[in-house]
Amino acid sequence: MFNGGSRLLEDPEDVLRFNDKIFPYLPFVWFHTQIDSNPGAFAFILRHHRRAWRMTENRTQHHQRAYGHRQRLEVEDPSTEHMFLAKDKTLQDLIYDLSTSGSGSGLPLFVQRTVARTIVLQEIIGKGRFGEVWRGKWRGGDVAVKIFSSREERSWFREAEIYQTIMLRHENILGFIAADNKDNGTWTQLWLVSDYHENGSLFDYLNRYSVTIEGMIKLALTAASGLAHLHMEILGTQGKPGIAHRDLKSKNILVKKNCTCAIADLGLAVRHESVSDTIDIAPNQRVGTKRYMAPEVLEESINMRHFDSFKCADIYALGLVYWEIARRCNAGGIHEEYQLPYYDLVPSDPSIEEMRKVVCDQRLRPNIPNWWQSYEALRVMGKIMRECWYANGAARLTALRIKKTLSQLSVDEDMKI
Repeated sequence: MFNGGSRLLEDPEDVLRFNDKIFPYLPFVWFHTQIDSNPGAFAFILRHHRRAWRMTENRTQHHQRAYGHRQRLEVEDPSTEHMFLAKDKTLQDLIYDLSTSGSGSGLPLFVQRTVARTIVLQEIIGKGRFGEVWRGKWRGGDVAVKIFSSREERSWFREAEIYQTIMLRHENILGFIAADNKDNGTWTQLWLVSDYHENGSLFDYLNRYSVTIEGMIKLALTAASGLAHLHMEILGTQGKPGIAHRDLKSKNILVKKNCTCAIADLGLAVRHESVSDTIDIAPNQRVGTKRYMAPEVLEESINMRHFDSFKCADIYALGLVYWEIARRCNAGGIHEEYQLPYYDLVPSDPSIEEMRKVVCDQRLRPNIPNWWQSYEALRVMGKIMRECWYANGAARLTALRIKKTLSQLSVDEDMKI
């Protein structure tokens, strides 16, 4: 298809028609079908889309001015007459529209582009292997902007695709707003725009603060709630595939203003198509963060053809996150300093072999202190952790079972969540 398509789109006006009339409306899953059937399709789509985007911008004179020394991006506003973005629409209005939209799959792509190009970056708030995260402003509201380097084009594309899965939107999953490929002819910036949470990651939050028993349960319950929704398959025409995260850790969970969790960083996630019983990409066996890898991932014994295997690996990682949270719980005036899981057993940047030796050969797990038995909430959390850490993935709890257990605990502790 794309060999023929390449010839058809050689004429500049054809490229513009492809960009303006077709590209904004194509669902990401369509691209994926083409990529799977033709490895050259991905490069073709991005090459022609970038070219078309440049031509469209020249034609409409929506010029970008990059101020490198100020590390800011200022974009002229092309959206003032846009029917989807009235002048008086605020960020809160936009997020409300996203939350109540029928499809649950986000804004149309041409609206995403308009939003992304009217954001003004304010300050850098994080860095990772993919690039940088900035706090930005859109119509008076704060947004988070994840900027991928051009060599991470596939990661950006994949994460945007996953975030726009139908019915994914949930209060405990990071709210996606827009994706944009910003190319001025000499450099490319790949943007992913999402809700901004000033508390930062759970890792940051636990380093700064201890938590009460109520705070611990709230963080644990909402993390389980987000993961349960991610894992859940919803059947029907407006259904949702099951999704496994594959890189769950405290740095990939954000803490909202109300001290609940939002699961983020879905770039390594896999989706399960139940009709064909297939996983939507050919996954690598070992992906994610070594410290949080389940035993079967470290040993490369995970069943790659069975989607539940990936969910079980997520549950192991969730148990480690719970250990991080519970250590910081202030019960009876006692709490411990923040530490990463296995801090006392492996170096700060452990190798696969070092993790495998500890987790698989020695079958060690993070220490659960005896004094937790004196407090019902910590006792229950310890029990959940142990049942997340079984060497046999199939024996581990499900996210839904954990959610139900913690919901009951919150009732027993007379909490309002």
